[in-house]
Amino acid sequence: MRPSRSKYDTYVSGEPPAGIERVELYVPAYDTLSTPIDLGAIVPQMRSLRAVQTLTAGTEHVAPHVPDGVTLCNARGVHDAATSEMAMALMLASIRRIPEFVRAQPTHEWRHDTSGPALADSRVLILGYGSIGEALARRLEPFECDVVKVARTARDGVRPMSELPALLPTADVVVLLVPLTAETRHLVDAGFLARMRDGALLVNVARGGVVDSDALLAETRSGRLLAALDVTEPEPLPAGHGLWDSPGVLVSPHVAGGSTAMVPRMHALVRAQLARFAAGDDLLNVVR
Repeated sequence: MRPSRSKYDTYVSGEPPAGIERVELYVPAYDTLSTPIDLGAIVPQMRSLRAVQTLTAGTEHVAPHVPDGVTLCNARGVHDAATSEMAMALMLASIRRIPEFVRAQPTHEWRHDTSGPALADSRVLILGYGSIGEALARRLEPFECDVVKVARTARDGVRPMSELPALLPTADVVVLLVPLTAETRHLVDAGFLARMRDGALLVNVARGGVVDSDALLAETRSGRLLAALDVTEPEPLPAGHGLWDSPGVLVSPHVAGGSTAMVPRMHALVRAQLARFAAGDDLLNVVR
């Protein structure tokens, strides 16, 4: 028998739906990260709540509001294609100096230079090697890079975080894909950046809070490091913030996960979770 809509509901915006106290599976709208719903007010009204399914890979904006005993699931897999694609775009744009050429076009400047850097033959360190990292590594394969994979837990082909201090000086590009937790907040601090080699590129498609913005600003203003940032701290990045004008910094407005590739994968995950929930099966992507 098909479950009634009142048993499985998704709250998007405005007033909570009638029968909110009967909701057992809650899917916060995707935009709760940038325009937060008052989860602290909504979730306590769901007195039958058993599971929360986020539509984001990170759960730090939802987890504090999920009561003990309620299963929390993330959207692992939903953003792999879009985020890894954006990481590639930021990497290539920065290394191949695309912003410089874009700025030169309105003034009709022909900046011919055959000695520019390339992604080929570079060592790319992926920090936080999960499903997005796997997708990024697949996309890097044709670019003739040496890919180094680092995660919290070592496994075959993946180095542990404990080796990071020794690995950073060997990398031409460091891509951040770690979740934002108490352990990773400002993981990329002055010490981390100091270990990166001169001229290296930092790509952040994780969360802005993973990076100490003041420390990064100091390194990019000096011209020692480059940065390509889809996420920042604070966010949105204020108009007067130094990162906007710091040399060698490319900023995109937290759009890595949002593309046409996201929506069908999002729908597929929610459908699969609903089917599992209705059947009493184990849910996918359980975080807690």
